[in-house]
Amino acid sequence: MSYTIKTLNKIAKTGLDKFGEGYTIADDAANPDGILLRSASMHEMEFPESLLSIARAGAGVNNIPTDKCAEKGIVVFNTPGANANAVKELAITSMLISSRKIVDGINWANGLTQDVAKEVEKGKAQFVGPEIEGKVLGVIGLGAIGVLIANAAVNLGMEVLGYDPFISVDAAWGLSRAVKKATDLKTIFEKADYITLHIPYNAQTKGTLNAEAFAQMKKGVRVINLSRGELVNDDDILAAIEAGTVGGYVTDFPNEKMINKPGVITIPHLGASTPESEDNCAHMAAMQTKVYLETGNIRNSVNFPNCEMPLSGVQRITVAHKNIPNMVGQISTALADAQINIKDMINKSRGDYAYTILDLESVSSEESIAKIKAIEGVLRVRVI
Repeated sequence: MSYTIKTLNKIAKTGLDKFGEGYTIADDAANPDGILLRSASMHEMEFPESLLSIARAGAGVNNIPTDKCAEKGIVVFNTPGANANAVKELAITSMLISSRKIVDGINWANGLTQDVAKEVEKGKAQFVGPEIEGKVLGVIGLGAIGVLIANAAVNLGMEVLGYDPFISVDAAWGLSRAVKKATDLKTIFEKADYITLHIPYNAQTKGTLNAEAFAQMKKGVRVINLSRGELVNDDDILAAIEAGTVGGYVTDFPNEKMINKPGVITIPHLGASTPESEDNCAHMAAMQTKVYLETGNIRNSVNFPNCEMPLSGVQRITVAHKNIPNMVGQISTALADAQINIKDMINKSRGDYAYTILDLESVSSEESIAKIKAIEGVLRVRVI
């Protein structure tokens, strides 16, 4: 079996090399089986019938119409954790540069033209700032990135409060015992000297930090946003900086309102901009795509459930479908009517969508596959 992969951005070669023989990779493929991308927008794209999967080499998928893809049975992957260390290091950097006025100091020093050593000694006092040791860090969102930051901050001598009502078992296992649980955002706002955001952006999280939130915070709090610009209300944080409530804001998402503002440090979206991170993301995106195309197994999808089963039997059928009653029964009946036994099966659901893998003891007939495709709510059927 051969597959075609389309790339919409430059993807690290170390990742693309994982596809190996049987794969054609091109940025102009007309009818790809899979697409790999980073930040390219797909919202205006028309998807060919051949397209089975889309893999984002990164965590955020705002540039991909995930619901539209789900309706077409196209599985969308992301790469959670692949860039976690890169973002962790930038978050620690952000805390330091927001405290010590390092950026302002560098810019000032670069403007000196004569008697530099003397002027440095005279002027350095204006850039005094606090150390982070012994201070309280509030981490909002304890996924792969949030956990690494919380643990690193503990090792730097900070007191860490973590808030995440949806923390996964894996994340909880990796979290230092020294990290204290905050039961609500109010606790973070009232106690933290530094606040760092590591939550996804959606309708519910838009403007998580706004005027109401800033009103509850400690005076002089430093805010770090390396997740999504829209998580923080621009006008409200600028007002909070002017009022002295926020002592510094570091954002990885510059815009016209944020640049050249006192108290704001804008970083040009460098959270995952390390060669190690780009390699990790590309490798993970490629392997998830390869496994899905060759086995139908799903891991780290954002619009379908994770669903994996070892290959067995003579043939595998996968069915992407709506999460509605009696779907599995109807699929099984279509196979039973054709005298085809199911050797193994797994069904998983996620929200409005579900996914079923069936390993068969004999090869299915075209008629039985047609019957499954005709079931109301079935989005896509694959024979592997």
